[in-house]
Amino acid sequence: MWSEWRKSSRSNGGGNCVEVARSAGAVRVRDSKNSAGPVLGFGAGAAAAFFASVKRGRPGSPR
Repeated sequence: MWSEWRKSSRSNGGGNCVEVARSAGAVRVRDSKNSAGPVLGFGAGAAAAFFASVKRGRPGSPR
């Protein structure tokens, strides 16, 4: 079962945000301005690695 879509707690209303929904084995991401638009899907491990790199300030960097 997929969770409900969540917007980042750091969203400032400027329109440049993504929403995330998750299940036990995957994560979905979409543009918050276009909820009917495309959705990207990632395995849970790939999503965790990406979000960790964003928190470090180096999106896409494996370390």
